[in-house]
Amino acid sequence: MQQNPAETLRRVLPKIREVLHVAGVEMQLTAAVAFLTILQEESVSIHTYSHSFLHIILQNLEHRDAGVSNAWLETLLAVIEVLPKETIRHEILNPLVSKAQLSQTLQSRLVSCKILGKLANKFETHIIKREILPLVKSLCQDVEYEVRSCMCRQLEHIAQGIGTELTKNVVLPELVELARDEGSSVRLAAFETLVNLLEMFDADDRSQTVLPLVKSFCEKSFKVDESILVSLSFHLGKLCNGLYGIFTPEQHLRFLEFYKKLCTLGLQQENGHNDNQIQLQTLEQEKKYILVRKNCAYNFPAMIVFVDPKNFHLELYSTFFCLCHDPEVPVRYTMAIGLYEVAKLLDSGVYVIHKELVTLLQDDSLEVLDALISHLPEILELMSTGGENSGSESKLLTVPDLIPALTTAEQRAATSLKWRTHEKLLQKYACLPHIISSDQIYYRFLHRMLTIIMTNNVLPVQKAAARTLCVYLRYNRKQEQRHEVIQKLIEQLGQGKSYWNRLRFLDTCEFIMELFSKSFFCKYFFLPVLELTHDPVANVRMKLCYLLPKVKSTLKVPTDKHLLQQLELCIRKLLCQEKDKDVLTIVKRTVLELDRMEISVDAFQKRFFENDLLDQEKEREEQLLLEMEQLEKEKQQNEGRSTSMSDKIFEKKRRDSKTSTLSKSISLSVSGSSSSASTSKEGKKSKLVRSQSFSTQALHPKYGNIDKCSNKSSATGYTSSIPGVGKGSMLPFSDDSFRTRSTNISGNAVFSSSAPIATSSRNTANSVDQKNNGTKDSHSRKMSLKNRKSNS
Repeated sequence: MQQNPAETLRRVLPKIREVLHVAGVEMQLTAAVAFLTILQEESVSIHTYSHSFLHIILQNLEHRDAGVSNAWLETLLAVIEVLPKETIRHEILNPLVSKAQLSQTLQSRLVSCKILGKLANKFETHIIKREILPLVKSLCQDVEYEVRSCMCRQLEHIAQGIGTELTKNVVLPELVELARDEGSSVRLAAFETLVNLLEMFDADDRSQTVLPLVKSFCEKSFKVDESILVSLSFHLGKLCNGLYGIFTPEQHLRFLEFYKKLCTLGLQQENGHNDNQIQLQTLEQEKKYILVRKNCAYNFPAMIVFVDPKNFHLELYSTFFCLCHDPEVPVRYTMAIGLYEVAKLLDSGVYVIHKELVTLLQDDSLEVLDALISHLPEILELMSTGGENSGSESKLLTVPDLIPALTTAEQRAATSLKWRTHEKLLQKYACLPHIISSDQIYYRFLHRMLTIIMTNNVLPVQKAAARTLCVYLRYNRKQEQRHEVIQKLIEQLGQGKSYWNRLRFLDTCEFIMELFSKSFFCKYFFLPVLELTHDPVANVRMKLCYLLPKVKSTLKVPTDKHLLQQLELCIRKLLCQEKDKDVLTIVKRTVLELDRMEISVDAFQKRFFENDLLDQEKEREEQLLLEMEQLEKEKQQNEGRSTSMSDKIFEKKRRDSKTSTLSKSISLSVSGSSSSASTSKEGKKSKLVRSQSFSTQALHPKYGNIDKCSNKSSATGYTSSIPGVGKGSMLPFSDDSFRTRSTNISGNAVFSSSAPIATSSRNTANSVDQKNNGTKDSHSRKMSLKNRKSNS
């Protein structure tokens, strides 16, 4: 037909017509497909096609094999789309009147139903009303339930062709009658058609006709007619929102409870069922219940709209939790697919589902994880900004398990055999700089990406990790960390022992040229890349040659003139010294390409204007990161200075207040020494305990005893009588060191006490020397006590 259509129609087609009468199934199917292809490729005009092929198609429609009949029917329905009305009326519609009669075969009547559904959109309303609708009514009342069911499913197309008024008067009564049919497949077809036509019915029809029918379906679905349960669960979201305006509060609650019941169908013991009955549930019934819960998961976003997102936590959160933790993978898989829609609907309340996001990230099935990560960047973006829409801070940080869940998900994908899931996950993780802090990425994800590049055996996974690592490096906010990563890339990849790592270094450099400014690449990676011209492995040198044009495009003259000279020198060496013939061929081809390239200059040029603007924007962002880092450092230093200044001011005030208190204590101690001698024993002990806080301060072990003794003698107004310590060792009252160390001294300091209390200094010392000094100190206090008793 493509090469010589006229001769084909004259000589080949008659032979095909003769053979098809006795041909087998395979030839019939091939002929049907060939006729359809000729139509789609427009090998002949429509007039020629209808004249030559249409009769053959119509003759084979009623083939005894259902598969062959359906193949020819599919071809005919495609032909009807392009045929003119007159041809359709004479060749198809007029013969259809007799083909739809009860006297015809079942297959003939089924074919007639499908053709009528297609013809409804091809004619005007009055022709449909006069010639098509009587056939439709007749087929809706056919004695065979297959015909009634098939015709019922075509009522949707017929309603669209005849308009709202005729649909209300003709189609709706037929649907109501078919909804009460004895055949379950007919009732199911009526229900689904009713749901699809909801928009064409007005409020009165919905409340008086459709709603009672739907309630009847819901009531019978658990008790009498379980066949409709799967379809009901699939269409429930559309049904609830389509009837939303006519629901009373009681009906609204009733349908919501019905949905919740479907969500847990098969998971818990139903009323009226005992354990034995549950054990007798067939495998088919279990599959049906799983499919029902899966359909409920599919309809969950629609049910959020039904109850209003504001009421999600109160009305649907428990159901959402159950579906996310469902024991069957298909249910959790469907929830993972729809989680993005749920997050969009919840808007500012999205933080409510953080825990379920973590749960799905940690799911045992990689299918669930694969479904979830398809929209993971969008979900995380909504979660990180959703709280801000309501005027509060982001709630993302309130879920401490999010980052561990992300790392666990990556590790599980890495250990599985599904490398495509791992690759997809690494690509999606490139969104994390917009979600979590730079430090969290650096410590939890960045080094992991480098490990994957160096250890994973799958090339697409390595490349995905390399690109994500470059994104992390691009948005890292600490120069020290950036330099460390760059150094590791050069040393562990560019200078690595494995040629595979050196190849990945070139891939990474390609991503860096894509994501960073030209100046960044030239500063850190230009020379390390050129060093690979001396690589001992030919594949590395070959890959470098393919990359050289991109490398040259990063140069700007005259700024990078010295780098251009280095590049030219490396190319000359390759031309002179390269021994591998394949590499040399690539080098020569690359040299020609490099010669044709034009290098951009520092000033803007028209031919490079867009690229220069883009590069300037990248460079500006990189500079901005450096400035932000510097500002943060200055801010931290200023906060440190202000903190230290405030500490000094506070300390000064505290010392001044203690000094005034201490001077009063000394005057009172000197004037009232006789009265203090007659104080009770318990009072002396309590004062001594307070004074011990001064003696137990961390002093140098060599001088700690001297300072304590001299401080005691100064505070009490006495001259020390301890051997080895003279008057010159006493500290003057005005000394700052004294005031600093005396902050813990209170009131009238009296240093007379019993030996057990004095030995407490040994328990608080930090070294052996301090323990020895504490022993000497307690001995000196005993001597002082004896002297004072003898004097008194």
